Order: sequence, then structure tokens, then C-alpha cells
Amino acid sequence: MLITFSDFTSIPILWLQIAITAIWVLLILVIAGVVNRFADKPEIVRKIVHIGTGNVILLAWWLDIPASVGITASILASAITLLSYRLPILPGINSVGRQSFGTFFYSVSFGILVASFWYLQQPQYAALGILIMTWGDGLAALIGQRFGIHKYKVFGTQKSWEGSLTMMLVSYFISLLILVGTQGNSWQNWVISLAVAFIATVLEAFSFLGIDNLTVPLGSAALAFFLSQLVYF
Repeated sequence: MLITFSDFTSIPILWLQIAITAIWVLLILVIAGVVNRFADKPEIVRKIVHIGTGNVILLAWWLDIPASVGITASILASAITLLSYRLPILPGINSVGRQSFGTFFYSVSFGILVASFWYLQQPQYAALGILIMTWGDGLAALIGQRFGIHKYKVFGTQKSWEGSLTMMLVSYFISLLILVGTQGNSWQNWVISLAVAFIATVLEAFSFLGIDNLTVPLGSAALAFFLSQLVYF
């Protein structure tokens, strides 16, 4: 039976929005599952999920998904990740050989940012915070582990200058892209992006127990919002 565009228009828009985001998340989980099945690289699996699912914030922003949906999803994801620390619900995601509540903080930060900035009708800041956490922190870890030869320690956690530089550059690029895209190409946005990238990098360095998955997105989004309000309003 041929499916036409009119068939899709009869679907309530909210359910269509949810379906699109659910398909994206499912696709990421399938990819992670395949990698976990055929490669013994749990950190790679975790970063696939970490980076891939974070892009849901863009779908939520572009599709104008209601805040209630994002908050509900955050609560459910937080509950599932808490259970996963006791039960093998998310194999390969939490098994990274160290004690961390990063996956839980990841889910919580998503809900907090959606609740805050959807209410303010400024979803770009929520996207900024989440994407800095997902892409910045995710790539920093991968680059640091692969190429990090200049080490330093913060509260007993070993980091590398190569990883921190990656975090700085990626955070700057993401912040600049979003701020210029929503507020215009001004020197103020370049400076704000630099400040956000610096703070995000500092917060990422203090990443014991995965707390950076909470402090990085919330700190980055709050700083970008505060500085933008200070400059433009």
C-alpha cells in the first residue's frame, strides 16, 4: 500500500516529533550495540552514545518539542541510568572501568536545561550547553586517550593538555556557531564564546565521578546566557 504525504499530516504533530527523536536515539543505540558486540572498546561505545544522543537537543529545538516532553524523557532516562548501575540494562555504556555517575548526570542536565531555557523561550542556550558537553567532552576524552602525552592531575584524576585543548577548541566552535547563528556575527559573540569555552574547559578538568556531565552543560549555558543578556539587553 502506497503511503502518501497526506497520511503523515493526519498524525498529531506531537507524536510525529516524538517519533523522529525516538528513531534517532534508537539508531544511536543500535550503532553502539553493534560496536559493543564486535569490538571490545567500551569507551568508544560510551562516546558514541554520549555524542550521538546529545544531538537530540537540536531536534528538540528545531522541531519545537514541548518542554514537558524533554523533562519527562530526562526523568525516565535518569531512572534507567540509576538502575543500570545495579542491573545490566545498559551494557557497554557504564562499564568503562571506573566509578562514575556521568550517565546519570548527563540525563539530569538535559532536563534542567530544557526546563530552564524552554521556559525562557531561549532554547539555543540549552543546545549550547548540551552540545559542549557531548561534543567537547566526548572528543576531549577520545583525543586525550589517543594522543595525550602531556599529563596533569586534578583531584587525583589524570588529564592531558591535548584533551583539554580539544575541549577548548570544540567548545569555542560550538558556542560561536550557535551565538552567531542566533544573535548575529558581532565581536561580542566571539568574546562570549571564548569565555564560555574557557570555563567549560576548566569545569571539564574537575570531572571526578562524572560530575562534569552536570557542571559543563549547566555552567556553559548559564554563562552564555548571562553574558548575552549583559551585552545585548
